[in-house]
Amino acid sequence: MSCKILRFGKKLTKACRMKLKSPVLWKSGFFPMGFLLVLSISIFVFSAAAFAETQMQQSEQDSADSSLVEQSSTSDTVVARSDSASAAQNVDPEAGAQADTTGQAAKEDTVSTDTASAKSEPHGEDRFSHYRNDIKRGERFFRGLLPHNNQQESCVSCHNLTPTDTLNWNPSAMDIANKYLEKGFAEFKAVVMEPSGGKMAEVHKDYSFEDADLKTVKAYLDDLSMRGPAPVKPTIDRLLLFLFLGLVLTWALLEIIFFRKIKYKAIPLIVFLAAFSYQAKMIYEEGVSLGRSQGYEPEQPIKFSHKVHAGQNQIDCKYCHFTVEQSKSAGIPPTDLCLNCHSLVREGTRSGKFEIAKVIEATEKGIPVEWVRIHDLPDHVFFSHAQHVNAGKLDCVECHGEVAEMDVVKQVEDLSMGWCLDCHRTKEVQFVDNNFYESYGALHEQIKKGEIDKVTVDMIGGTDCMKCHY
Repeated sequence: MSCKILRFGKKLTKACRMKLKSPVLWKSGFFPMGFLLVLSISIFVFSAAAFAETQMQQSEQDSADSSLVEQSSTSDTVVARSDSASAAQNVDPEAGAQADTTGQAAKEDTVSTDTASAKSEPHGEDRFSHYRNDIKRGERFFRGLLPHNNQQESCVSCHNLTPTDTLNWNPSAMDIANKYLEKGFAEFKAVVMEPSGGKMAEVHKDYSFEDADLKTVKAYLDDLSMRGPAPVKPTIDRLLLFLFLGLVLTWALLEIIFFRKIKYKAIPLIVFLAAFSYQAKMIYEEGVSLGRSQGYEPEQPIKFSHKVHAGQNQIDCKYCHFTVEQSKSAGIPPTDLCLNCHSLVREGTRSGKFEIAKVIEATEKGIPVEWVRIHDLPDHVFFSHAQHVNAGKLDCVECHGEVAEMDVVKQVEDLSMGWCLDCHRTKEVQFVDNNFYESYGALHEQIKKGEIDKVTVDMIGGTDCMKCHY
């Protein structure tokens, strides 16, 4: 603090001024209060946006529910009218006289019944609320939260609502919902209470549900099928860590340049270098992962287990992927090929009939199964299975891992260019007694003379850019 004596007329006044230790900081435009204000406004804006999105989703859900109620109401009315018309056509002519004598009484009863039902049946928003309550109650039954004294296994304990890391042989809730969306309650009840499959009959043998409870479960599954699964919320742990490191980095930088309050100057420097290094590492990892899918393990439309088929049953890979030796792609087997076995085998020991029924239904309707591709190279990369399997004599496990031990297939390797080049530099080619390499006369002569004892892929052009990128 510096003070000066100032003269105002005949009076002397002492005026003091606070000296800032870091005037450069203020000249640079950095104001802590302004920074906190901007941060608070940003948090408010993001919170308001999240709230608005939630309200919009709720509005869309309410609109979908109301349209569903209207459709169900219209269909119920049509069915009732058709039933009444068919009943009127099937009336016995001899009962006409009796109908005339009792017509007035029946008419009065009908009017009173319609009045009572009109009073008891919810309309508009009340009916919409009633239908929503059925869905919520059905969800609670499905999750085992109702009834409170329930001693049975809950539905969700077998039929998962979200994808799992390991293969669940039971059909998922979404599979059941899609299958029975357009089917009536009677058929749904028969499957739950009196299943025909041996696996399902064993699990459901002690089940006991009231029709009213099963109807709410059916309503919940129908709603699940029409809405689809709940979106998986992205994890933001790494993003929060990155932002936190950014704040630490900013503090360390300001401490080194402006604040200078810490006695040991090496501390903020070490903090700065550590935060900067870890942030750089995160940026590199995220950038590299943009074009790679190592560990990718998607859920398939049919729960096909390679561990059962290729492992336990010893089915050769080339029996199903029969184009692997002549084509760029290994190929996806058609469902007709599946029926070579499953025309007789209609029920699995662990999956029951549900999954095999998908294959049979797809074959009968001529609808291809939409398998999810796992190993997918960029479009600018040329790769041929025929070149590697037929000419190179490679085994499937060298690129795809031990698929015969996988219930759910996943991508084992990262399939990066570095991984391919490392293999081409070290992999020995089956050069002798291989018709594909007969044209490489010079290398054959070197092998005969003993000048070389092996031929690797890079020796025959396996590392040339134009081999894969042309």
